[in-house]
This record gives sequence, C-alpha cells and structure tokens, in this order.
Amino acid sequence: MRVYILTDLEGISGVTLWSQCGPSGGAAYEASRRLLMSDVNAAVDGCYDGGASHVVVLDGHGWPCNMVPELMHPGAEYICGTGFPAGWGMDEGFDLGMQVGAHSMNRTRDGVLCHTQNHTTDARYWYNGREMGELGQGAIEMGHFGIPCVFVTGDEAACREATEFFGEHCVTVAVKKGYARQCAQLLSPATTRELIRAGAREAMTRGGLVKPFTIDFPAQVRLETLVEPAPDEWTWEQIEGAEHRVREGVCDNALSIYSF
Repeated sequence: MRVYILTDLEGISGVTLWSQCGPSGGAAYEASRRLLMSDVNAAVDGCYDGGASHVVVLDGHGWPCNMVPELMHPGAEYICGTGFPAGWGMDEGFDLGMQVGAHSMNRTRDGVLCHTQNHTTDARYWYNGREMGELGQGAIEMGHFGIPCVFVTGDEAACREATEFFGEHCVTVAVKKGYARQCAQLLSPATTRELIRAGAREAMTRGGLVKPFTIDFPAQVRLETLVEPAPDEWTWEQIEGAEHRVREGVCDNALSIYSF
C-alpha cells in the first residue's frame, strides 16, 4: 500500500500562535518545525505498522522548507521546496491519502489558527456553492487521482470538519482543543505521537470505506477576501466589518483550484 501524506503547520501539536508559523517567529518557528517532524514521523510509523509499502510526505505549509532534514523518517520520502509539479506528485500511484497538521476553514469560531490559504486576507472559497477550506481543497487534489483521504490530524474543529466532508470512516486525531483563534488546550507531543501512530495504523484499514472526495467540474468558484490585509490581533468583529471584495469564475479541473 502506497501512502501520500499532505502536511500543514497550523494543526501540528503544540502550535497555537501565528508567530509560530513562519521564519519571522525565530526560535518559536524553529520549535514548530521540530514539532511538525514529531507528528509526521508518528504518522509514518503508523503507516508502516499498518502495512504500508511506501510513504511520501509533502511539505505543504506556506514556506519553502518546513521539514528538518536530519529529523526525517528514514522510511519516508519528502517533497519540499517551491514550484511543485501539478498534482504534487500524487500521480505516481497512491492507494491512500492522509492530512497531518490540518486546520479548519476560515471563520470557524473554535478553530485554532483557522483560515483558508491566507489568514491576513480573510479568504473564503466556495465550490459549486459549498464553502471549503484547505482540508477540502487537499482532498479534492487527492480525489482527482482516486486517492481517499483516510486520516486527518489537527485540532478538534479540523477533525470535525474532516468527518463532515469525508465521512465517519475517516480516522481523525485531535491534538488540541480551540478556545479562540490563537488559544488552545494542548496535549503533550509525547501523548499525540502515540495517538497519531495508532490513528494512522487504523486508517490503513479504511481504504475500502472512505471514498475519494470529489466535486463536479467545471466548478463554479467564489472567492471573498478583504480589500486590505488584517493585522493578526484583529477580532472577528473587526475582520467581518472591514471592506471585502468578491471574485467569481470557473475552475476546469481539480488541478486548477489553487491557481484561482
């Protein structure tokens, strides 16, 4: 069984603040990179516990290289950098997909670091009239290649969203509980490593139960964003009250959704 793991940083164990999510955060960001490797390696271990033959991990957070090479699991291969190929290498024949470190879509009130693509612009995306965040977008890419998303880790809100979109048989592991956009009740990385490993192992049995996530194409797309970026400290009320603009159009296929 070949497994493709899509990663993000905001849903990783121990990550709570925007300052932890990029190089400007200094030591806080460097610590987050190591927490990322801890969660990813636990998932890779679980994949092999469950019978995986090959695992590929995509470094899907916004910066060019969030993975720490010396901490990479020796049993996995990693796609990092910029200029990813169309489909992010998913066309190489994978049986199962996973999303590790996921966050919920923008405007999710209990979602830790919730956003869709760009948190400073309050971006929101609708496809054929249904709003989706990055969890849905990533699964659409997987679905294009017939890959079901069988496992998701992140905060409770992200796990709830995964169940809503991918069904009850998608295994989820919550590593934190959100109280506000930058406030969470955390589990220790030692605890979440065990939970993630066990969850990934269980998810290896769900390939026949979880269907690839797809939408109808050509898809009608609506994108709403702020006219001017919002500071990280703004409240929801300030964000919602600021001027927004709307763009509407069509995406021909799954591989074009990120270029809209």
